[in-house]
Amino acid sequence: MNAGTQTGQAAALLMCALLCFSILDASFKYLVADYPLPLLVWARYTTHTLFMLAMFAPRMGTELLRTGRLPLQILRGVVLLVVTALNSLAFRMMPLAEVTALVFLSPVFVTLLAGPLLGERVTAAKWLACLLGFAGVLCIARPGGSIVPLGVLICLGSALMLAAYQLITRMLGPGETALTTLFYTALTGSLISLPAVPLAWDGHYPPLPQALLIASLGVWGGIGHFLFTRAYMLAPASSLAPLAYVQLVWATLLGWLVFDHLPDSWSIAGGIVIACGGLLAVLAGRRRE
Repeated sequence: MNAGTQTGQAAALLMCALLCFSILDASFKYLVADYPLPLLVWARYTTHTLFMLAMFAPRMGTELLRTGRLPLQILRGVVLLVVTALNSLAFRMMPLAEVTALVFLSPVFVTLLAGPLLGERVTAAKWLACLLGFAGVLCIARPGGSIVPLGVLICLGSALMLAAYQLITRMLGPGETALTTLFYTALTGSLISLPAVPLAWDGHYPPLPQALLIASLGVWGGIGHFLFTRAYMLAPASSLAPLAYVQLVWATLLGWLVFDHLPDSWSIAGGIVIACGGLLAVLAGRRRE
């Protein structure tokens, strides 16, 4: 298989992965209005864990658990759990597309944090990326707009934690396999969120359609992460990074189809500016590698 074919396949896999992530977000937004957040978060990570066990444990056995960086793996799982919880809170307050756009500030935060944490030099291009990112936030959260300020702050917190998640992933190094890392992320989220379920759940079981939708949370997450991992195995990250912002398109379409919401012109402009800032941050970082 030539490089062009591999890159094309990787791009298709990544597009499908991003659609899975957007469906996961839309499902969370739909469910969080009626069901306790701890129950949904636990279901998302537990079904993800079971999905990975069914898919990979028969072939990999104990290799799925083999890691030399267990504390860092657990920390990575905890950080992603916080991202999930913050996103779910934001979905209660804000439309799907706007939340997705604001959380895509994470590459900008990675740029800011990589200097002090990883010793990477922050270039002029990276500072410009940061300014673009925050200009996009101002467009979405402008004074007099309809966006809830608390929701914006929650999204910014989620973007910051997602940046920490990405930096921890870098720190794991090449010695850790992608599937093992994904499994520990799911298992950590499931175990840590479990104690909160009895405190939040009133004992009433959801109707079958909603129960199936709750059970699907981890499946969408598991399939999405599997396709995402496969895509980055087939093509260089620098080739795929610009495609990540297709998730903004998926989120806008699902927000319209499921929730009958289309962003206004200021929010669209803000999303585009954030995407440009994030792309600049990613591409500036690739040129240094």
